[in-house]
Amino acid sequence: MTTRLAATAARRQQITHTAIALLGELGYQATTFEAICSRAGLSSKRLITYHFSSKDELFASVADQIVADAEAHMRPALEAATGARELLATAIRANVAFIAGHLPQVRALQQILLNGGHGVWERHHIESLNRLARLFAEGQRTGAFRPFDPQVMAAALRASIDSVVPLLSAGLDPDLCGNELVELFDRSTSEQPRQSSACKLKEQHNDV
Repeated sequence: MTTRLAATAARRQQITHTAIALLGELGYQATTFEAICSRAGLSSKRLITYHFSSKDELFASVADQIVADAEAHMRPALEAATGARELLATAIRANVAFIAGHLPQVRALQQILLNGGHGVWERHHIESLNRLARLFAEGQRTGAFRPFDPQVMAAALRASIDSVVPLLSAGLDPDLCGNELVELFDRSTSEQPRQSSACKLKEQHNDV
């Protein structure tokens, strides 16, 4: 029984990973069960429909897999962070680094969303917003962040991170991108916005 369950899980994962690759390379319309069979070396579509009754069910598995990969990628850095401000900066940089290092997976997810698959992603999106909102609320409780609506700030941060995908795809340096977002939201959440390094250098120059 254990061997059979492992074989079933392995086949589901093979199909899911093949769908991710095809979505990222060829797009939604070209990611058919036939194309998945051809890429994965499967003899029949029945080997897919045994595990996934529809495209929607398969693409829900795709979303689950991408989220699981992202969480595994970011977890070590997040667990090492201490304090709300460091956790915020780490979360931003880790998200940007995952996107930059997994652009085919991100493009696969975008293909699903662009073709009406918001239902398969909504649960993950809401969970992400809630995690960020909890981070902001905890930071406010400890005095690390100024008063603001945590849900609004969470939505702004999530949208900002998601919006850099085209920039990273075009070759923007991920470290630069992450640092700019950290600076932006550090200022947005601070009681008294901190001066950037450029401003400090300018003031020092004026004082000379």
